[in-house]
Amino acid sequence: MTDDERAEIATFGYERARDELVNVVKMLEQGGMDLDDSLALWERGETLAARCEQHLAGARKRVEDALANRPDSD
Repeated sequence: MTDDERAEIATFGYERARDELVNVVKMLEQGGMDLDDSLALWERGETLAARCEQHLAGARKRVEDALANRPDSD
């Protein structure tokens, strides 16, 4: 995977990264590719999965921060 491809994926929103990851998984499950193409696609999938995790970690932090900063309801 090239640096340009990694940089492009780094700009993806959660939904786009998730959707592309779903497509990568489908393509890998179908098989029929040679080893080099399969490995390249797997690497793209790993990068997309990491991007999704970045978004989810950010969302998790926002929720935790919001809960920690909410006024007491006593």
